Amino acid sequence: MPDDTPALDLLALLPDEWRAVLTPHLDPARMSTLSEFVAAEYAAGPVFPPLEDLFSAYRLCPPSACRVLILGQDPYHRAGQAHGLSFSVREGVSVPPSLRNVFKELGEDLGVPKPRSGTLDGWAAQGVLLLNSVLTVRQGTPGSHANRGWEEFTDATIRALDTLESRVVFLLWGGYARKKAALVGNPQHVVLEAGHPSPMNPRGFLGSRPFSAANKALADAGLPTIDWERSAD
Repeated sequence: MPDDTPALDLLALLPDEWRAVLTPHLDPARMSTLSEFVAAEYAAGPVFPPLEDLFSAYRLCPPSACRVLILGQDPYHRAGQAHGLSFSVREGVSVPPSLRNVFKELGEDLGVPKPRSGTLDGWAAQGVLLLNSVLTVRQGTPGSHANRGWEEFTDATIRALDTLESRVVFLLWGGYARKKAALVGNPQHVVLEAGHPSPMNPRGFLGSRPFSAANKALADAGLPTIDWERSAD
């Protein structure tokens, strides 16, 4: 890392509860390399989400409260969109096509009216971990931070959730996310797979009814269900 690049310790930015459960699943050398890469990218900029939003998903949904995981792949790469929650965009930002399909399926599945915004922090506050496999991206360059170490970090997140005794429902949408089902071995948990909600994927997501299925899995375990209508907090 260049001498003029500020040092960054990604683990130090995590909430304490997440740091405790993730550390046993992480390689310190790989985390150091990832921290150096991410620091250099933010210094060169622009990178999304803003650094203060990097771990928003972890901050809003501690592991002890997590009941559902929705896994995305890459943050939005245009200015003003990404704020650290998969599929979610900031208040006032136009709803992206994949999220429009998520809302369409939500309406078909549970009769929920179209939300007034694309902000999903209300789901996060109820125990839905809105996680991307790669947590940062260079502006205008989707996939630019893939294969740099984030995948090991988010795989560690899934492994940590797999150790929990309380049921977690893993919603894995699309071929990339579905590969992560292999990380879930605890029979207490439930994996629900479907196609990606992107309009480029005309089949496989619409009609999958993931929201009612997730709530049934939670209810079957005696856990409170998610009020999916409360997408914005």
